[in-house]
Amino acid sequence: MNHKTQLFYIYGGQTFKSKRDYLYYLENMKVSLEPKVYWSDDYLTNALGTDFEIIRPKMPLIENAKYSEWKICFERYIPLLRDDIILVGSSLGGVFLAKYLSENRFPKRILSTYLICLPYSNSVPGKDLVGGFRLSADLSLLATSSPRLTLMFSKDDLVVPLSHAAKYMKKLPHAKLIVYENKNGHFQVSEFPEIVEMIRTDAKERTHLVQ
Repeated sequence: MNHKTQLFYIYGGQTFKSKRDYLYYLENMKVSLEPKVYWSDDYLTNALGTDFEIIRPKMPLIENAKYSEWKICFERYIPLLRDDIILVGSSLGGVFLAKYLSENRFPKRILSTYLICLPYSNSVPGKDLVGGFRLSADLSLLATSSPRLTLMFSKDDLVVPLSHAAKYMKKLPHAKLIVYENKNGHFQVSEFPEIVEMIRTDAKERTHLVQ
């Protein structure tokens, strides 16, 4: 029996109203030779250690994402997942989890869900929440399937304004909301010790329940 706690992490992505908008983005996006270091990569693996099995699926076409394609990819992994899994979604990945869990009954027991800097609607300038990612009006199933639900936002995030946190909390009043003063904007940080501590606490409670 595998006693490792599984953590399923979904990165962010981009959506566009049209191919023209997508091509404009490709022609004008910032490029750099500097390596990008994200907290969700090696840092998370090293910080959590060998007690965790971290799953980072490569979602289809993240630069021009479609919900229907991400849904297919996500569901391919479900047979490989165990009960008491931890789900983490960042930006568009967070929107995906919010939408999927509010529209589908997840067949595994969820230990906790963390949704980070996720837009609620199409009101983010220059960021079109299209491609099937728009949320339904009723998010109650999300709260039911993941009773330990945490939303994270940052005051210095220029991509997703803090006002989106309030919109989620109206729909999910029992969720835990954490607002940080500074996470280098859209959580572009190389380390994220706060979430590591929370995930470790979740895993300890899981171990206690198993015993």
